[in-house]
Amino acid sequence: MSGLLETWNGEAVEAREVPLVPVDRFQDGLCQAIAAGGRVSALFGRRHEENRVLVTAVLADDRESRLGLLSTVVGARWPSLSDEFPALQAFERELAEQYGVVPEGHPWLKPLRFEHARMPVRDAFGRSEPFPDIPGDYPFFRVEGEEIHEVAVGPVHAGIIEPGHFRFQCHGEQVLHLEISLGYQHRGAERLLEGASLPRALRLAESLAGDTSIGHGLAFCRAMEALAGVEAPPRGSYLRGIALELERLANHVGDLGAIAGDVGFQPTAAGCGALRAEFLNATAELCGNRFGRGLLVPGGVRVDLSAGDAARLADKLANAFARVRESVALLFRSPSARNRTDGTGVVSRELCDALGLVGPAARASGASRDVRRDHPFGLYRFTHLPVATGESGDVFARAWVRWLEIDRSAGFVLDHLRGLPEGPVRAALPALPPGRLAVSMVEGWRGEIAHVALTDDQGRLGRYKVKDPSFHNWMGLAQALRGEQVSDFPLCNKSFNLSYAGHDL
Repeated sequence: MSGLLETWNGEAVEAREVPLVPVDRFQDGLCQAIAAGGRVSALFGRRHEENRVLVTAVLADDRESRLGLLSTVVGARWPSLSDEFPALQAFERELAEQYGVVPEGHPWLKPLRFEHARMPVRDAFGRSEPFPDIPGDYPFFRVEGEEIHEVAVGPVHAGIIEPGHFRFQCHGEQVLHLEISLGYQHRGAERLLEGASLPRALRLAESLAGDTSIGHGLAFCRAMEALAGVEAPPRGSYLRGIALELERLANHVGDLGAIAGDVGFQPTAAGCGALRAEFLNATAELCGNRFGRGLLVPGGVRVDLSAGDAARLADKLANAFARVRESVALLFRSPSARNRTDGTGVVSRELCDALGLVGPAARASGASRDVRRDHPFGLYRFTHLPVATGESGDVFARAWVRWLEIDRSAGFVLDHLRGLPEGPVRAALPALPPGRLAVSMVEGWRGEIAHVALTDDQGRLGRYKVKDPSFHNWMGLAQALRGEQVSDFPLCNKSFNLSYAGHDL
């Protein structure tokens, strides 16, 4: 990654040292990095002088565990790269929505979250004042022809899932095209983080996606530690790693139960549905909250675990995992369940890479991509978890990868609960220095979480960029439905289990 400012996961740099190049060189840098096997992990704008936008890209070289930073200043337009690199389509739509930068040649420019612009001097979508901000208020793609019909689902759904609108173009039961419209959960979270005190910012980070409190909370804490130049002590890192894997266990077990429920296999649906609570309760035993809120703090963790409590918790988790193993084995041995999941909702490896998918959804298509190995942080620098991958890219593979990760995370948690090092769990965090930039990446249970924090000249959070794994993966779900039966949508949706709030922010 030549011409970039090289950095590492959890390392801070001087913001003014990020190379600032013309737009054509910036885009050439992105193209070269992607062509060489790299990825755009984050791309975001900041208001610059004279109503221009300072755009910064975070490029990830997974093979070398390196990150590269590059910036440019753009005006009202720039040449779109989405046609050549579809993984950039959402980043360009976000820039258009927030700053009015029109990506010329974008294959299908439309709002991403229907949020109010950060720089309302121009509207990239040609809308009149005041800018419409009703999610889903735009012309959806239509397929015309005899026997073609449209199916609209949501934004209000049955059950307790979050709101999102799904528009299917169908021929009979066959889905020709699925368009997903989000934005109903937009809360302006990034703007709330900017300028917030550290305690308030931490509470906001933990609530970015309710089922990923540890993942986003840890990314935030590590960003603050990088800016301040401190590290959590070993015992604190152990407890953080245990909490992150407990979050993965709870959600993966719950997802396998939900997939089993959607194929009508009640033994695993009932078993995993109940066993999910065992891992949530284990997190509650750590910090008093089943979703891990209040456990993390910049510098380490708030609470410690006695040797007796750690041993007792390990025994309970070992018992719970043994029951998960029995419950999941029933699902994978069932011919009827295999028949419904094999070949359903396939995402090829080629499509996976083009869309930049992350997490279990990517690994199920054969992409060996995991921040814990590729950009190790905290405890994962010393303990390596094998990366679980599949090949078929279908619902079965997404379920199978979850099961492999459950197996490996359970062993990780038990080993580290039984081997907690002595010492403090928290280090003091000094005031944040001004003019610094830090990238913090964490492998959450859905995949790569990336936080980029910049301090202003007072040492406050001047710009805070959050990228949840769902940002990449919603398009993967839309593509997985092509050619499938519309009745397969709930099953495919469960196999991805993406976050509405994490996308909308």
